[in-house]
Amino acid sequence: MTNMSKRLGAFLGATALSLIAGMGVAQAQEKHILRMNHVHSPVEAYHSAFQEWAKRVGERTNGGLKIEVFHSAQLGNEEDIIEQIRQGANIGQNTDAARLGNYVREIAVLNGPYFVDTLDEAFALSKLDIVKKWKTELADKHGLQVVCFDFVQGKRHVFANKPVRNPGDLSGLRIRTPPAPIWQESVRAIGAAPTAMSFGDIYPGLQQRAVDGAELTYANIRPSNLQEVIKNVSETGHITLINFEVVSAAWFKKLPADYQTALVEECSAAGQKVSKVLADAAESEKAALVKGGMKVTDNVDLEAFRKAGDAAYKALGLTEVRAAVYKEMGR
Repeated sequence: MTNMSKRLGAFLGATALSLIAGMGVAQAQEKHILRMNHVHSPVEAYHSAFQEWAKRVGERTNGGLKIEVFHSAQLGNEEDIIEQIRQGANIGQNTDAARLGNYVREIAVLNGPYFVDTLDEAFALSKLDIVKKWKTELADKHGLQVVCFDFVQGKRHVFANKPVRNPGDLSGLRIRTPPAPIWQESVRAIGAAPTAMSFGDIYPGLQQRAVDGAELTYANIRPSNLQEVIKNVSETGHITLINFEVVSAAWFKKLPADYQTALVEECSAAGQKVSKVLADAAESEKAALVKGGMKVTDNVDLEAFRKAGDAAYKALGLTEVRAAVYKEMGR
C-alpha cells in the first residue's frame, strides 16, 4: 500500500469515527418536552410542587427531559387535554380517578365517598395489584400513562351559604361537581343535586346563583377568592381527593428508560411532599377563612354521611370493587 493510500485510509477512518461520534452526541443531546397542565392558580401549593418536579427531572436528566408547567388550565380544560394526551400529544394533566373512570370504570372507586381516611392509605394504593391492573389497562387500551398518583389535595367539604349538618340539609341544593359519574353520584348520595361545572366557572356560578355551593378543600378557596361568594363551610370530609398525573402512553414509551424512572420517582416524591404540606396547612387555611368572616359548621353527623355515601357505590356497581380493594389493603 502506498503512503498516499495509507494517508487516505487513515483520513477516511477518522472521518467515519468522527461522524459516528457526532451521531452519538446528537442522540445524547435529544431533548424531550412535557407540557404539564393543571387548573390551580400560580400561588397554590400544587403549582409549586409541579415546578419542583420539573426542576428535579431536569437535573436528573441533565436537561434532556424538560417539564413546562402551565397553571390555571392555560392549555385547555381537563377533559379536552386528556383526549389530546390519548392521541399522543406531549402534554401532562393533573386529573383524578373520577375522570379516569370514564375509561376504566373500576378505577373511579378511588374517588368515592369516604374511600380512604389517611395519607398513608392513599399512598399505599399504587402498590396494590388490582390498581396496577387498572393502570396497565389505562395505558394499553386508552393511551393514558399514569406517572403517579401521590398528589392528595385532602378532604373535601361542602361550601355553601347555609349550614349542612346531615344529608337532609343538602336537599334541593345545587352543588357544583366535576363532570364525572362517580363525583356526581357521590354528591347525589349525600343529599344534594350535583351540577357539573369546570373549576374556573365556580366563582361566576356562585355569584350568578347557577349553583348554591361547591365541595372543595380548604386550600381551594382563597386562591380563587371563593370566600367572596361563599360564607359557610360544613366539614363533611366526604371525599379525600387523590390526584393522578397522566401523560401519553405512546410518548412515555419513547423516553429513555432512565428518563422514565426520573419522571415517575420525582413525581411521587413531589406529590407526597405537597400532600403533607396541604394536610398541615388545612387548619391555618381554615383559620384565615374564619378570620375573613366564614362560618364553620363542625357538628356534622359524619356517620349519617358515611352511610348515605354507600349509595354512590351501589349506583355505579362499584360496591364489590370497593370490597376487593379493601381486602387487598387489609381493611
